Amino acid sequence: MKKASLVSLAVLFALAGCSSESNSPNSATRSAAEVSAAASSASVDDVVDQYTQTFIIHQPALATSLKLSPEQYSDYADRLPNYSLAGMQALQIDMNKAAEQLKSLQSAQLSDDALLHVKVNEVLALYYAGHSQFSAGYIDTWGGHLPYIINQLSGPLVDIPNVLKDQHGVESKQDAQNYLARLEAFAKMTEQVRSKAMADAQKGVILPKPLFENTLGYLDNFTAPDAAQHPLVSSFEQKLADVADLSDTAKQDYFSQATAIVKDKIYPAFAKVTADMKTLEAKAPTKVGIWAQPNGEAFYQHAITYLADSDMSAEEIHNIGLQEVERITKRMDEILKANGYSEGSVGDRMKQLNEEERFLYEDSDEGREKLLTFLRGEIETINKKAPTLFSTLPPQKVEVKRIPKAVEAGAPGGYYNGPSLDGSRPGIFAINLKDMKAVPSFAMKTLTYHEAVPGHHFQIALNMLQTDIGLMRQNASFNAYIEGWALYSELVAYEMGMYENDPFGDLGRLQAEVYRAARLVVDTGLHHKRWTRQQAIEYFAQATGTAMSDVTAAIDRYIAWPGQALGYKLGMLKLVELRDKAKDALGDKFDIKAFHDLILLKGARPLAIVEDDVNRWIEQQKQA
Repeated sequence: MKKASLVSLAVLFALAGCSSESNSPNSATRSAAEVSAAASSASVDDVVDQYTQTFIIHQPALATSLKLSPEQYSDYADRLPNYSLAGMQALQIDMNKAAEQLKSLQSAQLSDDALLHVKVNEVLALYYAGHSQFSAGYIDTWGGHLPYIINQLSGPLVDIPNVLKDQHGVESKQDAQNYLARLEAFAKMTEQVRSKAMADAQKGVILPKPLFENTLGYLDNFTAPDAAQHPLVSSFEQKLADVADLSDTAKQDYFSQATAIVKDKIYPAFAKVTADMKTLEAKAPTKVGIWAQPNGEAFYQHAITYLADSDMSAEEIHNIGLQEVERITKRMDEILKANGYSEGSVGDRMKQLNEEERFLYEDSDEGREKLLTFLRGEIETINKKAPTLFSTLPPQKVEVKRIPKAVEAGAPGGYYNGPSLDGSRPGIFAINLKDMKAVPSFAMKTLTYHEAVPGHHFQIALNMLQTDIGLMRQNASFNAYIEGWALYSELVAYEMGMYENDPFGDLGRLQAEVYRAARLVVDTGLHHKRWTRQQAIEYFAQATGTAMSDVTAAIDRYIAWPGQALGYKLGMLKLVELRDKAKDALGDKFDIKAFHDLILLKGARPLAIVEDDVNRWIEQQKQA
């Protein structure tokens, strides 16, 4: 028997209250309004459940990442998403249909929780529907509509191998067969991606020329190992070794099949992609902003709406960035002068710090391991202090790992991957250790608090535990909420005393904050004010004082992913604004632990809904 979905159980439980109530004498004489509310919520249950099932059918790799129940979400373990033009259009049609259905359900008959549920899911459906007038790119399960399906940073050719290597478990013969089926599917998917990139090019949308070097570098590195040594094969071999009910002969046969698929199907498919990308490089635009692509200006406003969660114009965001850079830089200047650094701009002085040996880990395996050990220690320390500001802590663990060498050239400085829904796989804080000058010790505390505790790990792990909000909301990708929380967490760590007697660590925190403020300037500069790549690099380097290797990779990231960088600072500013509002309104009644529960335990959601929640909470606390 098929189990009821998490969404179904949540909505039905919310409607029923408890079993004894439904069996009370009054239950037989419910009012017409109560009957109507029950019927409306049943419709919510049906629509959200079908929408969730449809989304997972389109996204079988995400199902693996989340380790979804095969009984509840069947037929995904041997498939991969369809990244052809037709596949993207099918996903967009289904998501737009779901959004329309969810919109039609919003009425006064719904309870507050049910109405919130419908509204959040409607925004998610529209997010995954993408921009209707920009058919290039692809829909990402985390990033929404991205304009370039092949790039140096992300995309199916980067993300899917990581899912296969790191998240497709092999514990049985069936798992092994599913993995081989997925390797076959990956070869076909690579062709879909290639055809989509060429179809986009025919419409005039081509990856900007400066991004080709690292993109081609990734494609070349992917096919550099002998097939038997490729991570897609070697990781499979390691997983097979732990399957007790497979004979050595069977394991060797599976290994041989995987090697042959990589050698004879995946490598040739990548070779075709590489050849096409080299052809496109000659035609690629030198103007890097999305404005230079067909309908690019409208696409950027779409990114502001969904990734920045804002109704502001690009010009307004640009000016906020300039103001924040000035404010934070002033404070950095004060700390630098107090510690004997007074010559040159703040950016120049931060670059000076970045060259000092005392702040650098050794550029060796030993130095990298020492850094990883330090980060693990910081997570342990802040976890012990967290109960002073948090009532609810996630039980899931978080691990620190290095970003693989094969992709570190185009990867960000660090990122977080959430745990599996069942908690069997921990959260991962991955850090880029390609350039040890880009990871000075004074900056490492802040990166840890952002990516792990109390940043992404607290928010995403706790979000996953809220089983009453349904799968789509458990995995919701509200960029400004998520990244805003992580940046806000850096401030919270400061307030917890994590930088006490550490002025250089505090400089690292402020440098991280000015980095996010400068993103508002360069992202809108590139995509709205038509800055060149070099203009953005020069401004960002001067404003942040970070290593040039980090600066160029960051600017190229913002070129490839318009609008995503806006969410951090705008989200943080909104959370700080709401906290200050609650403090002012409640005075002694303000409880920071309750405030954090309010923000986190309702799950990721649009900031306008967060603001409504805070306003309602303030009124409730006043009356308590």
